[in-house]
Amino acid sequence: MSAENRYNSYIPLIFLLFLAIPLLAANIQGMEVNGEFSGEGFLFLENGAWSQQENQSASVAATIELHHNFLDNASFTLDAFYRLDSKDDARSHGDLRLAELLYFTDSWELTVGIGRVFWGATEFVHLVDIINQTDQVEAVDGEEKLGQPMVHFTVPRDWGTLEGFLLPWFRERTFPGIRGRFRTPVPVDTDQAAYESGSEQNHLDFALRYFSTLFNTDIGLSYFKGTSRDPALLLSPNQAKGAIIYPYYQQINQTGLDLQMVAGEWLLKSEAYYRTGQSRSYAATTFGVEYTMTGIGGSMMDLGLIAEYVFDDRDDGWLPTIYENDIMGGFRLSVNDMDDSSVLLGVVRDLYSGSTIIGIEASRRLGDSIRLNLDSSFFIDMDFQDPAFSLARDDFVRLEVIWYW
Repeated sequence: MSAENRYNSYIPLIFLLFLAIPLLAANIQGMEVNGEFSGEGFLFLENGAWSQQENQSASVAATIELHHNFLDNASFTLDAFYRLDSKDDARSHGDLRLAELLYFTDSWELTVGIGRVFWGATEFVHLVDIINQTDQVEAVDGEEKLGQPMVHFTVPRDWGTLEGFLLPWFRERTFPGIRGRFRTPVPVDTDQAAYESGSEQNHLDFALRYFSTLFNTDIGLSYFKGTSRDPALLLSPNQAKGAIIYPYYQQINQTGLDLQMVAGEWLLKSEAYYRTGQSRSYAATTFGVEYTMTGIGGSMMDLGLIAEYVFDDRDDGWLPTIYENDIMGGFRLSVNDMDDSSVLLGVVRDLYSGSTIIGIEASRRLGDSIRLNLDSSFFIDMDFQDPAFSLARDDFVRLEVIWYW
């Protein structure tokens, strides 16, 4: 069993422990306890590409959130998550997304524990977002992240905000199991994970970020040195299991830039990075615009139109990426009603191969404590050489019901 899997084996026990927190909250002044329970169902529109995959799956999940201010300038926050899936054992998993202690003064802040940090500006692809590992069994779009052990030091000043990160423990990416959808043709064996660094998961990574607003533009400059969150997937023969794919995590240096400029009803967005390591150096960039029309048709609704482009110069088949030369567009409709209804539609098209992905997300609240999320994705004309070709038969509709308390 890998170190990451041993880490995950403790999550159910930790989660059950924190289920008892609401019973204690009444005795701890100032403690805030919230949570949610959800049920989720997937319907896949085609038979899976491999025999052990099925056309339906269901899961339940729970989250406990705790926040306690125990001093005027110190607090503790916890977010514990666990999911139980009916089909894919790899998707039955838990995570401490947050378990952090914050101490702050007028001139600096210090956060210690397990945290989640987001960097980026664009809608479809977040190139510079590198602190947290992707929880790939939670969402195929890579938006969900695992908690990251860290020491996070922040210095806010009039000239901008400077942040430093020490990351003492590396989190391995999650991958679907043999019965899961959205998987590679050969399932990834996470127990065989390999590292370029002899320290493996104990390698001490670090990062720096400077953020400021100049006139009407938000600017972020970042630097990361450590274990890449994006593993190379290598094929290897295995006497016991036959051919396997295993993740190989290399050491990288990444310098990133993200920009967002407001110009009336327009948002201009861009992200870019230059990375060394992983066999050779390369660069990637994404940029685009978002235009918002308010009160469309004399109603209370707002409509945001989005257009973006992404380019990555890894064009030789080495360490493939699904975002190599793609255009992306869509719209976001905010109904602005009492039920907080919204719809998001996005289309991603590869300019080289013609592979196209269409995603639709809709959400609304029912009463004060229930939310419905309905989303679907369609994978159209997927080219055999496209890294996303394994998703060609994974068109789906997903319904999620969340109860907040």
